[in-house]
Amino acid sequence: MLTKAKTLTGYKLRCLDGEIGDVKEFVFDENEWTIRYLTVETGTWLIDREVLISTAAITALDKEEKYIAVNLTRQQIEDSPLLYKANPISRQFETSYHNYYGYTPYWNIWNTPPVSQPTSAPIWAPNPNLMVDSSAYKAATQGDRDLDPGLRSTGNVRGRKLQALDGEIGHIADFILDHEDWVIRYLDIDTISWWPSKHVLICPGWIDSIGWEDFLVHVGLTREQIKSSPEYNKDSDLERDYEQCLFDHYERRGYWDDSTTGDTNNDPEKKE
Repeated sequence: MLTKAKTLTGYKLRCLDGEIGDVKEFVFDENEWTIRYLTVETGTWLIDREVLISTAAITALDKEEKYIAVNLTRQQIEDSPLLYKANPISRQFETSYHNYYGYTPYWNIWNTPPVSQPTSAPIWAPNPNLMVDSSAYKAATQGDRDLDPGLRSTGNVRGRKLQALDGEIGHIADFILDHEDWVIRYLDIDTISWWPSKHVLICPGWIDSIGWEDFLVHVGLTREQIKSSPEYNKDSDLERDYEQCLFDHYERRGYWDDSTTGDTNNDPEKKE
């Protein structure tokens, strides 16, 4: 079940007792490339803050009616920890968030957390030093990966240039999500720096890093490899035949192949 991230942007968030807002972006773990949260625009009652919805709360996705359903009430969401838009997501914030809903933190288990029913909302208050002042956040989390969990939003990475082994080639145009497992399967690359330009797909497992300072996405491939890969038609549904051609081009095993390591990251293991 592969879907473009841009397609899901704007979907309604349907709670147990009605709708509360629209899906805005997706927050993923840059190490696992797993979607951890949705960010939701709830309207005028939040001006400088965002609501996060864990994928553990999602119960359904309807492409015809364009909504994502969760097992939460509107009141639970309104009373949940709110993130100031100017700040990254710290581990401290995530701990408060998971405690609020009664979820098992994903960083304490091997796989994506199972769906769990939220508990009654406890009293919660933000740490003003970390939630209000972004400079205080940076000072507190610098060099501390326990406080900085390495989460990125699709909005933050979209538009960044792709840095191949031998130079830049295009930019990140979108993400292809598997909305059953809530993982990122592909990055949609617009190779506009080449003429004629085309769209191609890159697996997250082939990405070396997402730069914090240079704002580049580094991939362990050459520009020629990317340029000569099968063209992706962004206006059509992604077919398995295309995926197979893509993996054959890079001499990799597909993530659907049982002979792989089973890692949802699309680990760049060579064919034998």
